[in-house]
Amino acid sequence: MDNSYLEKVISLTKNGFCEEMFITAHRGVTAYAPENTLPAYQKSVELGYYTAECDIRLTKDGVWVLHHNGDLAMFGKEGTIEDHTYEELCSYKYVRGTNCDMEGLKICTLDEFLDVFVGTSTRPQIEIKTETYDTLGTVVEAVEKKGMAEQSIVISFDLEQLRIIHNLNPDIELWYLVGKITPECIAEAKALSDKVWLSPCYDDNDEDSIKLAVDAGIGVSFWTVDTVEDAKRLFNMGVKYIETDILCK
Repeated sequence: MDNSYLEKVISLTKNGFCEEMFITAHRGVTAYAPENTLPAYQKSVELGYYTAECDIRLTKDGVWVLHHNGDLAMFGKEGTIEDHTYEELCSYKYVRGTNCDMEGLKICTLDEFLDVFVGTSTRPQIEIKTETYDTLGTVVEAVEKKGMAEQSIVISFDLEQLRIIHNLNPDIELWYLVGKITPECIAEAKALSDKVWLSPCYDDNDEDSIKLAVDAGIGVSFWTVDTVEDAKRLFNMGVKYIETDILCK
């Protein structure tokens, strides 16, 4: 692990300007452990992030596990998450990311992820990656079982998935992932619920589109914002929620 890199994460998260922002750890603190793994999320709680984002996919035998891409490149294997059982995936070792040789490091389930945040102030943020509708109830059940409906955030590029989640439990906050902010996506989010935010791509937006969301009074959190300069720019425009891999000067 590059200790200077991790120290920068700690410094920028706990001190200085970043105290004025509500920061999401994108896929956990990946300066400490591979993305979407338990240690990366445990570190996000330790550092006091506002939320920590994960990506979930369904295995062949119907288990929600944390993994961004559909392929198994993180393990140096062929195939996809959906082609393998949970037991098979547990036998694979991470070969990409920081500290891959951590003892006991394995693919993480949604339940294990949620357990990290029970009783903490950090909010679990769950991005649904599998293109599914009829199994979304199991995501809601997992959150409800932990008593975390109001603490959790569910995000998706698929508005219909968010609609289903909302109908199952309206207490769960939803973030609609988009590229560029448009009047149409603002209207879609507002029509679904007053608990729906926009989560736009920072690189896809300019001052005019950012101002659209600010003026509309809708909650908005940008991904991914990796410099203090960009964070300050958004803050000065009225945006206080950002998602980052690592804020660097």
